[in-house]
Order: sequence, then structure tokens, then C-alpha cells
Amino acid sequence: MSIAPETTVHPALRVAVIGAGYWGPNLARNFAMNTEWDLVAICDMDADRAAALARKTGEPAVVTSVDKLLRDHDLDAVAIATPARTHHAVAMQAIAAGKHVLVEKPLADNSIHGREMVRAARAAGTILMADHTYCYTPAVLKIRDLLATGELGEILYIDSVRINLGLVQPDVDVFWDLAPHDLSILDFILPGGLKPVGVSAQGADPLNAGKACVGYLSLPLDNGALAHIHVNWLSPTKIRQMVIGGSRKTLVWDDLNPQQRLSIFDRGVDLDRQEMIRGDSAGRQGAAISYRLGDTWSPALSEFEPLGLLVSEYAASIRSGTPAPTDGESALRVLSVLEATTRSLANRGGNGRLVSTTSVLEAAL
Repeated sequence: MSIAPETTVHPALRVAVIGAGYWGPNLARNFAMNTEWDLVAICDMDADRAAALARKTGEPAVVTSVDKLLRDHDLDAVAIATPARTHHAVAMQAIAAGKHVLVEKPLADNSIHGREMVRAARAAGTILMADHTYCYTPAVLKIRDLLATGELGEILYIDSVRINLGLVQPDVDVFWDLAPHDLSILDFILPGGLKPVGVSAQGADPLNAGKACVGYLSLPLDNGALAHIHVNWLSPTKIRQMVIGGSRKTLVWDDLNPQQRLSIFDRGVDLDRQEMIRGDSAGRQGAAISYRLGDTWSPALSEFEPLGLLVSEYAASIRSGTPAPTDGESALRVLSVLEATTRSLANRGGNGRLVSTTSVLEAAL
């Protein structure tokens, strides 16, 4: 992924943040700090909340409706940080007005709406980008590079854990709340994106909240590897960890360990040195497995705010007219897996009948 230059001779792009609730302030702060951008307005139905955010980010205009925002302000782009159920309507309105659109995760509340957004942006010639912030962290960028160069060898398994004592969301289950982070990361780091051959999900609701609060998601990949994601709102401890096992080396990412976020282990089963042996006269066969115990090392990582890089990449995509690293198509792949997860839960853990990610993208074009 190319890193956008820090300076440019172009005039700053004019942007508005729509939604001043949980995530909007983070977007507004980064747009206000970035020389590529001119933060023109904060839009929120709650005028007091929008005004409070405006005071912290250079006093942009305060607007209480998307209609008024698009009518009265000269904008190049918008960033949408509203509830998922509103993403489609707000994005379609902005795209129809010729604006580039950044949408916080998930892209939409369903893949039908997501496909309409991708088609509309393509027809209008505008950039549609998903705010998959984790993909712009130093650790994930490094993981992507390591996989691209084959440092780990062939991927054998991926095990991801994202658990904490969290807020039970009113409108989504734990899969839709937490798993988009892991799914977007997998789509970003795996060559060719995340294209599982099936989805199997199991969830539990020990609180009787009416939705899964604990979940396990299994995604067999087309090379025979298995990706597994564990999400949980009820854990007294917070864990953000991913293990990627390869035929050559294994990577462990511990996002809560700032001293050593990434560790590379030259340890594992040596697949190339397996030898078949014969047993008794009946000809029983077994495998003489060799275990490799090599060095462990931790790659150096740069330090920067991921959201700052994301808004720079947003500007770079707009200026070049090329898809963003986390574009609408990648967000559609994530949505297709989330919907298959819901179908699997309804099927009590059976295959979620994943709609082909290829067909999802073809339908969007």
C-alpha cells in the first residue's frame, strides 16, 4: 500500500463529518489536524453536540441536517459516523450530490444496501471508502507486508481473539459489533482478500439479551487453512490477539502489548521433512513429524495514529482517482461474511451458505 505524502501543492480538500457521537470526534480531530483537509462542517441532529465538537476542531460550521449540509456548503467529501442503519441513505444522498464518501464500519446494514452504494459511487465517479481503521495500524501494515513476501510460508491457520467486558449493543449482536475488525483485517492482509469457502458460527446469550453476546466464527479458506474468530462482550479481561500459523514461521500479534506487538516464531511442524514409516506386517503407516525450534524476533514498527494515515489515504485516493486500500468492494466482502454468520446462527451453527464473494462484487459492478 502506498503511503500518502505528508505535503502537497494541491489545495486542501473540503470535508464535513456527519455524526458527532462516538466516532465522529475522532474523525473530525484527524481531518482538522491534516494539511490535506479543510474541515468545513460538523453535521448532527443534536446541535449542542455538534457545536461542542466544532469548538474543539477549529470552529467549522454547525449543521443539523444532511440536506442543509449538501445544499449550503461547498464540499469535496463527507465522512459518515452515524448508526449503521443510516449509512445507506446518507451515503446515497452524498454520492448523488457528487461527493466522495468515507463510511465507518460496517459499510451498511446489509449487502443489498452495500452493493447499491458501490454501484452508485462507481457510476458517479466518486471514491467510496470504508473506515476500517485497524488496517492502517503499524502492526497490520507490517503483517500485510510479511504475508505478501511469503515470510510465513503457506498460511495454515489463523486464530483471532477479541474479547472484553463491553457494552451490549442495542441493535447488533457481538458478531456485528466486534468481528468486522477481524474480518476487515483478514481481508486486508490475505493476498486476494478474504474469500472463505463457508461460514460456521456459534453464539450464546447467557444474559437473555435477545442476541449473541459470546461468539465463535469458523471460516475455512480455499487453500485448506482455517480462520477462527472469538468475540465476547462478557470477558473480565481484555484480549486483542491474532495468531497466524504458516508452513515456515508463526506470527503472534498482541495489540495490547506496546513493547512487543508482533512476534515471529521460527517454530512449528516441519512439513517438508515428514517421512512415512511402516509399522507391523499389516502395513500400518504413520507420520514421523519433525518439530522445528528456531529463533523468535520482533520487527520494529513505526509509531503513528492509524486514523491519521486513513484520512491521508482517503485524500490520496480522491486525488488519484484510484480505489482506497479499504474500498467499498473490500467492505462488501466483510458484509457478506457477517450476513452468512447470521444465517449460520439461525441454522444453529450450520454452514451459513456464504454467497460467493465473487458474485457479490459482480452484482455491485
